[in-house]
Amino acid sequence: MRNDMMRFNAVAFVKGGDEAPRLSGVVRFFQKNDGVLVEARITGLPGSQTGFFAMHIHEGRCCGGEDFSETRGHYNPDNMPHPNHAGDLPPLLSFSGNAYMTVMTNRFRVSDIIGRTVVIHSDPDDFYSQPSGDSGEKIACGVIRRR
Repeated sequence: MRNDMMRFNAVAFVKGGDEAPRLSGVVRFFQKNDGVLVEARITGLPGSQTGFFAMHIHEGRCCGGEDFSETRGHYNPDNMPHPNHAGDLPPLLSFSGNAYMTVMTNRFRVSDIIGRTVVIHSDPDDFYSQPSGDSGEKIACGVIRRR
C-alpha cells in the first residue's frame, strides 16, 4: 500500500447504543484529488434477517439524545432526494458480526463533514423510500473528527 493511503484526514470511532451494545468500529476518511476514500471496520453487529446495515453521514454534530436523535437527518447540503444525499453510503454487510467496507465518493470533501456524525442503522437501505431509505433505527454513532 502506498504511503499516502495510510494518512487519513478524519476519523469517527463508532459505538453502539442500547440496541447494539457490542457494536464498535472505526470509519476513516482519506481526502484524494478526485474524491474521498471512506473505509469502515465494524465489529459486534447484531443479527439481522439480511446481514445488511445502512450507514450514512448525518447532519447532527453529536451522538446525543435517546436513540441518537441528535444526529438529525442525512447530510444533504444540496437538498437532493434519497439516495442522492451527499451522506448516503453503500451498506455494510455483516459476516459473523463483522463488516469491512471501502468506497470512493465525490459527494463531499473531508472538510465538509468534520464534526458531523456517522450513523449505522438496524436495517438495510432500500435506496428508494423518502427521506432516508427505510433503514430502521439508529443503532450506532460516531462523531467525525479531524485527524
